[in-house]
Amino acid sequence: MKYADIDKIYQKVPLEKIPWNSEMPPDALVELVQSEKVRPCKTIDLGCGAGNDAIYLAGQGFEVTGVDSSPTAIKIATENAQKKGVRCRFIVADFLGDLHEVKETFDFGYDWELLHHIFPEDREKYIKNVCNVLKPGALYFSVCFSEKDPQFGEAGKFQKTKLGTTLYFSSESEIRDLLSPYFVIQELKTIEIKAIVGSHYVISALSKRR
Repeated sequence: MKYADIDKIYQKVPLEKIPWNSEMPPDALVELVQSEKVRPCKTIDLGCGAGNDAIYLAGQGFEVTGVDSSPTAIKIATENAQKKGVRCRFIVADFLGDLHEVKETFDFGYDWELLHHIFPEDREKYIKNVCNVLKPGALYFSVCFSEKDPQFGEAGKFQKTKLGTTLYFSSESEIRDLLSPYFVIQELKTIEIKAIVGSHYVISALSKRR
C-alpha cells in the first residue's frame, strides 16, 4: 500500500482545511506539561507539521526540534515560530529512513497523530528510529487513532480519508507490543480527544526509553 504525498497536501490544501492542523495544543499534551509528568527539556516533535505543538512547548521552556517529512510543512513551521517570536529548530527528515538528519539525542520525544499514518509493516522501523534519537531514560509520548473510533464510519483497520491519506486504526495490544521491546510503558489507555470537527478515540501511550 502506497503512502500519500503529504508535502503535496501542505502545498495544495489551506492549513485550516487540514484536519490534523490545530493552532491549539492538545489537552493531553497540556495536561502532561502542567502536571509536570514531563518538564522542560531537550525535546523532539516527530511529525511536527506546521509547528503548532513545537511552538507551544518552546513557549513553556522546552528546547524543541521539530521534524517532518514535508519540506513545505517545515517552511510553514519556521515562519510560524518566527512570527510568534519563539525559538524552535525545524528539520526535514524521513521517519522511515535512518533519521541521519537528526544529529542529537533528546530527553523527550513526542508524536501526535503520526503513528496512524504509518502502516504496521513499517512501524518497527519507525520505533527503532525514535529510540535512536532519544537518550536512555527519555520519555516518549505518542497518540494514534484507536480501532474503537467510529469517526470515519467504515469497517476495517485501514481507512481512507478525503485528503487521500490512508490511516491504520490500532488496538491497545498492538501499541503495547510495538513499544515494549524498546520502552517501559508507564501509561497506555484509550481516551477521547477533541478534533476540529467532533471527537476521536485514540490510544495514548507514555513510556520511558530502555
